[in-house]
Amino acid sequence: MQYRRFGKTNLLFSVFSLGTMRYLASSENAQQTISKALAMGVNHLETARGYGKSEEYLGAAIKSGLLVPRSQIYITTKITPTVDGDSMDRYINESLRRLNLDYLDCLAIHGLNTWEHLQWVEAKGGCMKAVQEALDDGRVRHVGFSTHGSLDVILAAIKTDFFEFVNLHYYYFFQRHAPAIQLAAEKDMGIFIISPADKGGRLYTPSQTLIDLCQPYSPLELNYRFLLSDHRITTLSLGAATPGELIEPLQFADSGDKLTQSETLAFQKLTEQQKAALKTEQCSQCYACLPCPENINIPEVLRLRNLAVAYDMQEYGKYRYGMFENAGHWFPGMKANKCTECGECLPRCPENLNIPGLLDDAHQRLSGKTKRRLWQ
Repeated sequence: MQYRRFGKTNLLFSVFSLGTMRYLASSENAQQTISKALAMGVNHLETARGYGKSEEYLGAAIKSGLLVPRSQIYITTKITPTVDGDSMDRYINESLRRLNLDYLDCLAIHGLNTWEHLQWVEAKGGCMKAVQEALDDGRVRHVGFSTHGSLDVILAAIKTDFFEFVNLHYYYFFQRHAPAIQLAAEKDMGIFIISPADKGGRLYTPSQTLIDLCQPYSPLELNYRFLLSDHRITTLSLGAATPGELIEPLQFADSGDKLTQSETLAFQKLTEQQKAALKTEQCSQCYACLPCPENINIPEVLRLRNLAVAYDMQEYGKYRYGMFENAGHWFPGMKANKCTECGECLPRCPENLNIPGLLDDAHQRLSGKTKRRLWQ
């Protein structure tokens, strides 16, 4: 297991962190998963107030005695932003009680996703007043934020200089947030990548097309290598539901060197395949088409279509597309069938794409069962 400095916190985190959103089957299963992760060198455990019984299960594991001293593991919990400081103070104390802890190594403002959330953070007497008091009295040692928001919101949150770390989405198949990675690195913030195997493409169950294109590597391995070869990034979330799900990802826990020539060629093959498959229908993800009058997240819909057409990532596309209209600010936007063909996006597209036609095609390909946030 490699360990990296988590930005200005100066904590040394394992390059994989155990995210605890999915180990909710039972307290016993949670303890077994935590124990296995620690035995394999993971030293950072991440939970959230909103993850069902996750904090309670982790607290039970702590109370029963972990395999390593408390001083050798780092625990993060996440709490959603609040309008007032009193609510945040109460939530911090509740989380500490559930976790059986005297202090949190890291507290993340959970889901700083909208401009309104940022206003709550910046308001005098708001949630950050309580966070600062918790920092002052030692209940919290470091503070950051997690986000599923748009790039402009993320950049603005980083520029507040309130935070020591950021948890965000960034993967080979989603590089929109590259400027946020760069800005966070310039500000010496720890960088935690959310769900690279799942949100990064459901790479634990890849299509045969993607498997063939990535040879001699697995799609999961290539995505991990894309991230771990970037030393601005500290740690990747590993959301194991059982101890067995730790095995394959942690095979890559020492794979932090720069990309090899062979790996670079594999990524080039993926790029060439996308160009060949999509031809003149490839969305370049410039976001110039927004805003949409019907609040369709056009670039994200067309990104999912890009992946479905180029790599047969149909199941991943359906999984993410089903979140539209069902996950609020965690995954905002209407489904593509809400397009009225008003044409406002057309003159803004540098590729001159037939956006209404592509939206219709994406909806036909990807519409399926409705999805919600996992803990809902």
